[in-house]
Amino acid sequence: MQYGAAAEQAWYMPAAVVSGAAEETAAERVERLASESAVVVFSVSSCCMCHAVKRLFCGMGVHPAVHELDLDPRGRDLERALACLLGAGEAAAAAPPVVPVVFIGGRLVGAMDRVMAAHINGSLVPLLKEAGALWL
Repeated sequence: MQYGAAAEQAWYMPAAVVSGAAEETAAERVERLASESAVVVFSVSSCCMCHAVKRLFCGMGVHPAVHELDLDPRGRDLERALACLLGAGEAAAAAPPVVPVVFIGGRLVGAMDRVMAAHINGSLVPLLKEAGALWL
């Protein structure tokens, strides 16, 4: 069965492009992606800290939705939007990468330091349970 090139490529196209709706901003896209799953990680595939946070969640039995910014055509725009959310603002261009950025239950938890602090002080598991990502 052949569907043609457009149908074969539609699976990776942003919803705004597929539906013909107006293009969403990077901040709107971050908000939409963050609310689509219980746990969402914005990552870069070659980042060791991103790998560590993904392994932390997998080790807990949580399987986050992972968005690799370096594989996304609009990844730089998303990274700037994430930097603004984290408070880096315009200084983000000169600053080190902001990833990983974690959302749990649609709410911003933060970067690796915030996730690890929550894990160490025991507040991460209740957040995951509240979001429906963990049932223990």
